[in-house]
Amino acid sequence: MTISLRYAARSDLGLGSKSRNEDSGYAGPDLLVLADGMGGHAAGDMASSTVVAELVGLDGESYGSDEALRRLSSAVDHANARLREEMDHEPDLEGMGTTLIAFLRSGSMLAMANIGDSRAYLVRDGVFTQITKDHSFVQALLDDGRITPEEAEHHPQRSLVTRVLTGREEDEPDLSLREAKVGDRYLLCSDGLPDYVAAGTIEDILTGDGTPGEIADRLIAIALKAATRDNVTVIVAEVVDEKSPASTSPQVVGAAAAHHVVPDAEESQPRTPAEKAAALRREANAPAGTAADDGDDGPAAPVLAEEGGRGRFKWLRRGLLALLIVAVLAVAGVLGYGATQRQYYIAQHNGKVTIYQGISQNLGPIRLHSADTETDIWVADLPSYDRSKVASKTMTAGSREAAIGIVENLRSDMVACQLQLDGSSC
Repeated sequence: MTISLRYAARSDLGLGSKSRNEDSGYAGPDLLVLADGMGGHAAGDMASSTVVAELVGLDGESYGSDEALRRLSSAVDHANARLREEMDHEPDLEGMGTTLIAFLRSGSMLAMANIGDSRAYLVRDGVFTQITKDHSFVQALLDDGRITPEEAEHHPQRSLVTRVLTGREEDEPDLSLREAKVGDRYLLCSDGLPDYVAAGTIEDILTGDGTPGEIADRLIAIALKAATRDNVTVIVAEVVDEKSPASTSPQVVGAAAAHHVVPDAEESQPRTPAEKAAALRREANAPAGTAADDGDDGPAAPVLAEEGGRGRFKWLRRGLLALLIVAVLAVAGVLGYGATQRQYYIAQHNGKVTIYQGISQNLGPIRLHSADTETDIWVADLPSYDRSKVASKTMTAGSREAAIGIVENLRSDMVACQLQLDGSSC
């Protein structure tokens, strides 16, 4: 049976302190790609958009199933090599990397490549399953039986990835070939969704009624409602038969849209009230003098004051409510700040591996982190993969002792690398 895809891609900056979207997404008639970049500064969005740009040429071509898997694997290798070229050309990009999930359709088969902790889910005959396996520290703990799935959902190091595309030859994705059936519904998402939204909630939305666009909008909205502090990107695709209308125009979102890697593709804009509210909130918090995009609804109409005692009473009530909200937010802010200071992460300071107390983001002018311990380990002496992890600030710990343990692991990696005669892992 001939099948087609009906799809929708959405992305949002999230409610954290990131000033740019480091996720990239592409959805086309034969190709679905999602990448979550990392590396700080401009490197994260450069990494994800570079990889998407290298893969989009696969869309619209006709391959046999085995050839599709080979072509997809080769394209990922070329994309990874392109990352290395970009870092060699621009040293400031050193240490960047990206996760990747890609589906390439071949007839009724889907070739799949996956590396990192972005996820793909499938709903078939009403059954919801995760079809990718995270390449992460927490997944390794799960595989070893050292933690439970419930503990994994809130583990302080759940963002620590063990495999991503970083431009190294040994960056190998998982490759597989699966049959697509009419009625299947797929979800590709960056960790800004599952890190903040329970799997049961994602399942309820993905198995519910609606078009791919409506479901994608709901997923973005629930992530924003859950106050996701990360970029959040989703691609929803349904498998349909030749008699049903299918999507034909490519859609591109996130950093790939900002970098115009697919000039003729549609770019998704904020659609749901939650997305629009988040966009307005970011505009309100933007530094003075920065340009903001025009909204869809135009300028707000002026509010007319009510006349008489009833109006004055209403404004008094609103004033008291506002004061109460301010007081509650102040208390929440104090408690929230205290919670951040019970966390630690690893980054570099003065070229050395350093333990930081707090979290790597800031809240407006308030710094939520400070250098706790500067070690004697030079970042330049670490193996390249460890250097990328230090640069991306993804190595987090729930205590100072745990952070020291991470540093000692880095020290062990450094020593092992220096003992190798060929230095191939450095």
